[in-house]
Amino acid sequence: MNKQKITAALAAPLLALLAALGSGCSLQQPTAYYQLQGQGDAVVAGHADSAILLGPVKLADYLQREQILQRQADGSLSSGHARWAGSLDDEVGQLLLRQLAAQLGNSHVALYPDRIGVRQQAQLVVSISRLDSGAEQPAVLEAQWRLLDAEGEIHDSKVISLQASHAGDLSSQISAQSSLLAQLSEQLAAATKQLNRQQHQTGQSKQVRADAAPTKSDKETNRPAGKAVNEPEVYRF
Repeated sequence: MNKQKITAALAAPLLALLAALGSGCSLQQPTAYYQLQGQGDAVVAGHADSAILLGPVKLADYLQREQILQRQADGSLSSGHARWAGSLDDEVGQLLLRQLAAQLGNSHVALYPDRIGVRQQAQLVVSISRLDSGAEQPAVLEAQWRLLDAEGEIHDSKVISLQASHAGDLSSQISAQSSLLAQLSEQLAAATKQLNRQQHQTGQSKQVRADAAPTKSDKETNRPAGKAVNEPEVYRF
């Protein structure tokens, strides 16, 4: 009888502990996964002559993690149960690639370092130093981009800071961040179009000068007539 009482006395706390652990597990929030969403992505059927290389696309160190960070009012960052569904590096690169191809109407766009068979006429190098938001903080994108021509010379360069409001929930925040990346891709597309126009105009000017330059036969045909050369007279004594 005493043994039964002792066993019961020991079992009661153990059962209570197991019940508490089970209750805690049942209340734990499941992990939610999110992806960046393109803004009006379109299927690109065009294939322009100019090839564009996008990248390297670099993200700040604090963004290279699975957790989705939340910006607090004091500027600090915290993480919860939400995760990115994949590598944020890949997510950002692929979103910019799709948006850029759609805006240029050119499917001949490659993402660095996958440059096999690509002889680019332009290269876009992007460095993102900030991409985050919070429940009460706007979505913010801070980045620098450079546009290089076919010779590797810098054609254009900008440092940008963009903001977008949202409804506060995490889905709305991710949508706002995606919108900021779409705005970045619009700037990249506009700069690339300008470079293409300048390269086209330069090519036309060179062709016009080449067509206008007289050839050797033209020079011989159009050579102005010189004075007739009299044969020397021969005097005999």
